Amino acid sequence: MKKQRKQQTHSSKPKEEKLSLKDQLQGNVFSKLKTMKDQLVQTEQKAKEEEAARIKEEKRLKEKNKSFEELFEESNQNWKEFK
Repeated sequence: MKKQRKQQTHSSKPKEEKLSLKDQLQGNVFSKLKTMKDQLVQTEQKAKEEEAARIKEEKRLKEKNKSFEELFEESNQNWKEFK
């Protein structure tokens, strides 16, 4: 009987704790927080895209400015066959 009473008291507590943060906050505050979160996500995504574009541009400029020697060393062809 004692075990049954303990189980009954434990089962009543989770029902009270099921209130979420959304339920506890006022609707206006929750919507503001959600808007701020969306803005932060967009800002982070934009920063990542800008970083990727910057790296891509740096690689393009580096490739464009290679000297003849660097291009020759990267070539896979055997130039001795063309003599």
